[in-house]
Amino acid sequence: MTWEKVWVVDVEGNGATPPEIVEIALLELIDLRPTGRAFHWLVKPDLPITAAVTKIHGLSDDDVADAPSIDDIAEDVVTWTDGSVIVGHNVRVELDVIGRSISGWQPSAAIDTLKLARSLRPGLSSYSLENLGAALNLATEAERQTGLKHHSARFDVALTALLFTALLEPLDRDDRDLRARDADILFRSQESFL
Repeated sequence: MTWEKVWVVDVEGNGATPPEIVEIALLELIDLRPTGRAFHWLVKPDLPITAAVTKIHGLSDDDVADAPSIDDIAEDVVTWTDGSVIVGHNVRVELDVIGRSISGWQPSAAIDTLKLARSLRPGLSSYSLENLGAALNLATEAERQTGLKHHSARFDVALTALLFTALLEPLDRDDRDLRARDADILFRSQESFL
């Protein structure tokens, strides 16, 4: 698998079932280093943002009132990420929400930093992004880079990029490849029945 170039992805939702995107952030890494390419959008959902999720990510209907719809930004998201390797913390959420929101969108691989952290840092009491950021001393750097806190898509994408790098950088190339493949939730190993 070629994972040297990846797009780290994070979305925040409106609290509906199923959730609609209200914020999306993308950050490109090549060889575990940010390239300077990063994108961020607030998105106006069809349904209102629930009060419960506003308490989590801080976004309200007023914040997204003049934002584009997901259809307005879909082409941009596809241009940068379709067919690419994506990375996310519990990346299944991003796969589900973006895949449902943007018809036909499909990354080539989806590396889960949650799965990667469980494999490379066994024995932690929690593998939430917030706790991993604190345990590995990464949260302060993500705050410095973004000026934001947890549950902002821009902060979470910066922290996930830092986490991905911190987990893989100490490994040699072969071990990085193996661990990245093992954390790819789209990878299906081929079994031989010979």
